[in-house]
Amino acid sequence: MVYLVGAGPGDPGLITVKGLECIAAADTVVYDYLAAEAFLAHARDDAELIYVGKKGGDHTLPQEEINRLLVAKAKTGRSVVRLKGGDPFVFGRGGEEIEELLADKIPFEIVPGVTSAVAAPAYAGIPLTHRKYTSTVAFVTGHEDPTKPSSSVDWAALAGGIGTLVFFMGVKNLPHISRQLRDHGRPGDTPVALVRWGTTPRQRTVTGTLDDIVERVRAAGLKAPAIIVVGEVVHLRKQMQWFEQRPLLGKRILVTRARQQASALVARLSDLGAACLQYPTIRIQPPASWGDLDAAIDRLADYHWIVFTSVNGVSQFFERLFTRGKDARALAHLQTAVIGPATAERLKAYGLNSDIIPDNYRAEAVVAAFAGHALSGRRILLPRAKEARPILPAELTRMGARVDEIPVYETVMDAASADGICDALERGGVDLVTFTSSSTVENFRRMLPEDQHKRLMEGVLTAAIGPITAETARRLGFTVDIEADTYTIDGLVAAILAAQS
Repeated sequence: MVYLVGAGPGDPGLITVKGLECIAAADTVVYDYLAAEAFLAHARDDAELIYVGKKGGDHTLPQEEINRLLVAKAKTGRSVVRLKGGDPFVFGRGGEEIEELLADKIPFEIVPGVTSAVAAPAYAGIPLTHRKYTSTVAFVTGHEDPTKPSSSVDWAALAGGIGTLVFFMGVKNLPHISRQLRDHGRPGDTPVALVRWGTTPRQRTVTGTLDDIVERVRAAGLKAPAIIVVGEVVHLRKQMQWFEQRPLLGKRILVTRARQQASALVARLSDLGAACLQYPTIRIQPPASWGDLDAAIDRLADYHWIVFTSVNGVSQFFERLFTRGKDARALAHLQTAVIGPATAERLKAYGLNSDIIPDNYRAEAVVAAFAGHALSGRRILLPRAKEARPILPAELTRMGARVDEIPVYETVMDAASADGICDALERGGVDLVTFTSSSTVENFRRMLPEDQHKRLMEGVLTAAIGPITAETARRLGFTVDIEADTYTIDGLVAAILAAQS
């Protein structure tokens, strides 16, 4: 079976639910240049991924070979997804691929995608139809098959009979398009907009009229890929534009957080318009041995408090608790303390409210929050990272408690990100690097060549989630440009936004 799946225009959120289901089930995914690689993260680990992109004159595979590739893979019994930018049947050559499948009796399904002809204008604030302006719209290729003996575009009909015109792949032919429309009766003052990289953080829009749009585009240096919109509805962009108003639009932000934890930060920054580069510098892994934690779980009745200092600590503890055949009822007699609201929320997900949530999300604040509690002779279980700061167990011990500090996870360097980080910095493709813990900073520094790290970081801002992380960054030679006042993901994002104003 071959599934032709439209990946949408660029924003990964615009793919259909069925499209993602097909990708997740596929044995082979054949994808092209305009299909966002973010979708490939939904593919199975054992799936075969084949790039057949076309960019300008650089064709990885000619269309005829792509057609044959789909047939060949399907004939081996594999489930094949042909992932195409936009919609397969709107100037996507999906019809040609289906004809090849039909010739070889290969079963297929079509999963439509959001076409850039609709999405790019929408993200630019241009409705293609409007009762006050027009009820007709036409999609036109701006780059016809060069082997055709003559043009099939009826310029007279387009110029005089259609309210809104949307041209695909027409940037190079913009002078020709503009001239043909005027020559066939379209007024020279008709509004025109070009939307480049529509729906992505790289989106940029240039507006003008048929008379001056060529010069405006040339002055702006706008190049393909772009959608051309011609018609009175372009006037509405003045009051309806929204996507390009996002405060972080186009900012290239490198996220160093562990991949398991990065989604919340990436989602927040992306919603604000940023282009997030996910290069985790740390990876969360279990401790070398579960022996100490298993022993502690077996004697939970001996403890009075359990203190969690991270979301990871909560998750790892409960996973092991469940593995040992117990559940949250085993903690019913315990009082709990957490380091901050995110940790409290994760604990609540397992059915427990925290007795202590400090105002300041640092180990010192947890210690201060215990000031009103009698700890002499009390036993405290502290499941946390192997390499955590020593201040918390030391201070609780000084207050008379017996603290069992047990590692439930450790962070190690995610070396797979090193080349990507260096390449992105070398290309000047990073505006800001975010650090969400001391370990993210330390491993980021290790990934940069010793003799080049200062050069690579020239002009690149850094943002730290709090003073401990900021102190580590400065100690390692980084300038900290942004430091969150509230030591949470929301606080970090707020600090980044404040720095833009």
